[in-house]
Amino acid sequence: MAIHAQATIATSSKNFTNGRSLLVPLILVTSLFFLWGMAYGLLDVLNKHFQETLNVTKSRSALLQAAYFGAYFLLALPAGFLMNRYGYKRGIIIGLLLYSVGAFLFFPAAEKSSFNLFLIALFVLASGLTCLETAANPYVTVLGDPGSAAFRLNLSQCFNGLGSFLGPIVAANLFFGDAQGSGNLDSVRLVYLVIGGVVLIMAGIFFRTKLPDIRETDNTVSPTTEGKPLFKHANFKGAVVAQFFYIAAQVGAAALFINYCTESGVNIDNTRASYLLAVSLLLFTVGRFSGTALMRRFQPNRILTVFALIDLALCLIVIFGKGWIPVYSLMSLFFFKSIMFPTIFALGLKGLGQHTKRGASFLIMTIAGGAFAPYVMGVIADKSSTAMAYSVPAICFLVVIWYGWRGYRIK
Repeated sequence: MAIHAQATIATSSKNFTNGRSLLVPLILVTSLFFLWGMAYGLLDVLNKHFQETLNVTKSRSALLQAAYFGAYFLLALPAGFLMNRYGYKRGIIIGLLLYSVGAFLFFPAAEKSSFNLFLIALFVLASGLTCLETAANPYVTVLGDPGSAAFRLNLSQCFNGLGSFLGPIVAANLFFGDAQGSGNLDSVRLVYLVIGGVVLIMAGIFFRTKLPDIRETDNTVSPTTEGKPLFKHANFKGAVVAQFFYIAAQVGAAALFINYCTESGVNIDNTRASYLLAVSLLLFTVGRFSGTALMRRFQPNRILTVFALIDLALCLIVIFGKGWIPVYSLMSLFFFKSIMFPTIFALGLKGLGQHTKRGASFLIMTIAGGAFAPYVMGVIADKSSTAMAYSVPAICFLVVIWYGWRGYRIK
């Protein structure tokens, strides 16, 4: 599978068209995937931590995901406009600065023990992540050979999984590590102060580093697709729908993970559940590497379909199972959903040419699915059970199955 958007690389004093010169920008941009992976890895543990320290319900704590992923919906298009007008580098720097400001805002929120202030801080932080993802995902797809775009994006997303894996481990030790850590917000304040400082340093590194200015043209699309308006591309429209539901499934499955484990009846406390979440996110990372390797031999849409079918079956076990088996099934679900975001993203951008940046903005907007699913699941959990709440991801995986089976096709 290839993304048929050719990259025109503009430069002033340095030739970026050779592979060695493109490798450094690729490594630097890939580091961004780790940074927003860490932010996401902390989020689901914060959900359970705030339920206890701030005495909020499951549905209200899900507003953390609403603030986080709602920023993607509101700011993805403005971020895409920013990339088109000023280029990827400036967009990345602005994203890092917003990320840093949002992290620093956790300090006054913790001082006042205000859930609403945490929501504001998280929204600002996620606004920065929106800029980073809007820039980094399409940038990686065009930063090299178009034929290996899906492979390259999946590889970069592996480091996103690594950050997501480390997040719950850090949170488990600092938020739930002892009686004091589980009863106040000092550890939350410390973690985000450190994150804010690291991200600010990264902004300085990007400011001082030359990055190739890549502009997309489309010289390889077929005559039937060349010059078509963005929303006339069937594969793109299908990707918008599929990505929305996939993100809803991904975020929803993780948002109530700790609640599900602690309520499973197999003697799992918050700390142990946080470690199980970390292991699940490690499986997510392993799945990214495995899926990336499989794409060397199989069509990405086929892998997407098979993995989504497996996740649907695992969701049914989570809903109706008892004991450790559904817990293990929930953990396994992370492995098989790992390749879905970058695969849908790459399939959706295939053949867009000059629409690539704008198309990427709409696909980033679909991350808003993560704002709605946790709240719906929280309401179901409050009124019925946490297990029954996993019917929401099950429905979402049905849409992903459709896209991998038929929706990805270019018409």
